[in-house]
Amino acid sequence: MSRLTTILVLAVGVLAGGLGATLLSAPRLDEAGARAIAEDVVAKSKPEPGLTASAVETIVADLLARQPKQDVPQPVAALDQSTIDPMIEKYLLGNPRILQKVSAALDAELTAERTAATRTAMVELKPAIFDSENGIVLGNPNGDVTLVEMFDYNCGYCRQALPDLAALLDTDKNLKVILKEFPILSQGSVDAARIAAQVADADVDYWAFHQALFTSRGQVDKAVALKAAADLGLNPITLEMGMKAPRVDQVIEESYRIADRLKITGTPTFIIGDEIIPGAIGLEALQQRIANMRACGATVCTTTDQPG
Repeated sequence: MSRLTTILVLAVGVLAGGLGATLLSAPRLDEAGARAIAEDVVAKSKPEPGLTASAVETIVADLLARQPKQDVPQPVAALDQSTIDPMIEKYLLGNPRILQKVSAALDAELTAERTAATRTAMVELKPAIFDSENGIVLGNPNGDVTLVEMFDYNCGYCRQALPDLAALLDTDKNLKVILKEFPILSQGSVDAARIAAQVADADVDYWAFHQALFTSRGQVDKAVALKAAADLGLNPITLEMGMKAPRVDQVIEESYRIADRLKITGTPTFIIGDEIIPGAIGLEALQQRIANMRACGATVCTTTDQPG
């Protein structure tokens, strides 16, 4: 191998290897740096006689000098927290609408996340909501639309919704209604629900019992529920003894599980299709959603979905 070839191999090795990469990323090569490279190359290589460290140093320095100049980032002064915070505060106070935009964007993101989570939960809970034996079925068991109500016997808004439910059952003969005991307001509500769960399994008119509790005066508790059940011919002692039965626990716990997954915290809560409707929204609103379910399979139809 000729001296020139050896020199070029050494130089290329420096430029292509780890040392070369380090040098090329540096802003400039000073005399000490070139000398260090030369000494390292000579120490690790077996150059032909006459190829000294000084010669390699000259070649490496010359090659680096011919490389395209690279922009070197300028140093930036470090900013501590005490300097940054007042700057941010001053900027936000001078541009308050930015906070509004951030808040709106955050609300939109959280709403989208909740909607997605609810949709997933609804798919998983569909059997428990619409097909469970723990629900009390009224109206047409084979109806083309199902309306679910989660209620508490001491809920004032549930009392207001009772006439709406009665009107739907009276006028819509193709509607299936499922009532789910969801006692959350008091111990009296829990006790009444435990009696009601047994009444629902008995061969009596549950709807009459349901109306009796909602039209009673004052707080609905165990005594009120037992009296309403006795009026239908059921034994109050048997019902009281059965309040802690596993079957009764199952009815109540299923409602709690559904509410927890769907983030339901109040009564009444209606469920139609994939929509969760909090509060007593009135007869017309319920009728509209039921009509939409029949028209397009959803509680809200687009213009093109509306029947002609």
